[in-house]
This record gives sequence, structure tokens and C-alpha cells, in this order.
Amino acid sequence: MNIIDEDIGSRQCQHLAAWKIHCQKIGIGIGRLGLKDRDGIIPLLHQLKRPTFFTLDHGFYHPMLLHQGYCLVFLDVWDDEAAEYIRRFLRHRVFRSQVQRMGKVARVRHSGISYWQLEQRKEQSLGW
Repeated sequence: MNIIDEDIGSRQCQHLAAWKIHCQKIGIGIGRLGLKDRDGIIPLLHQLKRPTFFTLDHGFYHPMLLHQGYCLVFLDVWDDEAAEYIRRFLRHRVFRSQVQRMGKVARVRHSGISYWQLEQRKEQSLGW
């Protein structure tokens, strides 16, 4: 299940839908509008079955937030590029399946992906 933070515009969600990438947006398909940051989002993710959460909020990129039951993805790109980089992330060989994504906190940038993974002490980096 792909969850999109409310900070990602509806036009970006339309792009994802056109590419047949299914997602639910906070406040529309899941949760409620105004659900804020870690205090509201993380408990919601714990209630869902293996979600991948995409956000433009840099506060979600921290190894302290690692959990085996979800994946957090901080999109460190321009707002109007969010859909493109969500698609690139989901197609990347390391993150292609839901099982591959669980237990990771990732940062997606133009240059590639950095991520933390459960049971590994160092941040890892990948190119596109």
C-alpha cells in the first residue's frame, strides 16, 4: 500500500494514477486532513499492512524511525517532481517490491537514493 502525504499536490496524485500507481492520500483515502508529522503519521502506519509512505517532509528521514512494518520515503525533490520520483523509486531494483522496501527509511534525490535499513548501522547510497 502506497500512502501519499497531504503535502504532495493532487496533480502529482493524478500523474501516479495515470501511470497505474495506486496510492491513498492522507486526509482523502486514509487518515484525516491535518494529521501532523511523526506524532500522527507513525501511529497510523503501524495500523496498516506494510505501507510505503511518501512525503516532502525531511523530518521523516531519520534512522530512529526504522520499523519492520513500513517504509518511509522522504522526497528531496521539487514539489512538482514528486510523482516522477515516486515512480522511479518504486521501479528501482532495490525497492521494486513491497517486501524489499519494508524496514527502510529512504531519501530520494535527483542524484540517487540514500537509505537506512534495519540491522545495518551505516547509511547506504544508490544511483539511479
